[in-house]
Amino acid sequence: MSYDPTSTEGVPEHGRERLAQMQGGLFTSDLSVNEFLLVKQAGFDPLGLVIGSSIYHIGYQQSNWKQSMEMDVLSQAMYEARELAMTRMEEEADQLGADGIVGVRLDIGRYEWGQHLAEFIAIGTAVKHREGELHRAPNGRPFTSDLSGQDFWTLLASGHRPVGLVMGSCVYHVAHQGMMASMRQMGQNVEMPNFTQALYDARELAMERMQKEAEELQAEGIVGVQLQERSHGWGSHVIEFFAIGTAIVPGGRTSGLPEPVPTISLND
Repeated sequence: MSYDPTSTEGVPEHGRERLAQMQGGLFTSDLSVNEFLLVKQAGFDPLGLVIGSSIYHIGYQQSNWKQSMEMDVLSQAMYEARELAMTRMEEEADQLGADGIVGVRLDIGRYEWGQHLAEFIAIGTAVKHREGELHRAPNGRPFTSDLSGQDFWTLLASGHRPVGLVMGSCVYHVAHQGMMASMRQMGQNVEMPNFTQALYDARELAMERMQKEAEELQAEGIVGVQLQERSHGWGSHVIEFFAIGTAIVPGGRTSGLPEPVPTISLND
């Protein structure tokens, strides 16, 4: 799906009405009160909650019972579906004249319509710099970030800024172990090299793809990286390895961070 900053294609009628309301001055946000105050202190005003959605049919791919291998069809489906949701969310932000989107969440929902259908949802709060400083990504799109409001404020105060949420996906089939090998290892403490190597390879593929996205954004580095593993109902030996983080570049004014102050939590 190509990016069109003027597009509201696929946005339902009530969604366009919601965007029009926010253009009139009312904003919505999923930021907590603390996050809201820190985003404001960082020089940004929230414009509204923006959403992108894609219900995607995930194709079928046959795996070899004895072979560890990437499931290319599934990897591509998971990546493309998330990209569709992200693009629609960014286009909504463009409708509001936003510089970027903070607190982005990517969720996957499954319904009873079928085991091969899933809804991919991207949601975050569109923000705009109060003094008009350019904070968009090098590709001209609004920047995206999954950092909390507190981390967003700290990042800007350190003299850096986010340029994009970067991700890498790899759906991998982990080979089954034969009965004879299982019997030989019974009762022993021993590494399972086929499982170790398969999971290692899959994570590395996901990380490599995330880093490639950051390089395309001309980023200096990636912060807040998370590595997630989910089966999505494909079976115990087919796993998606998903790497996600916020790509950053130097930029902005360093305001000087306060010295850390030790605190004691009173929470249970």
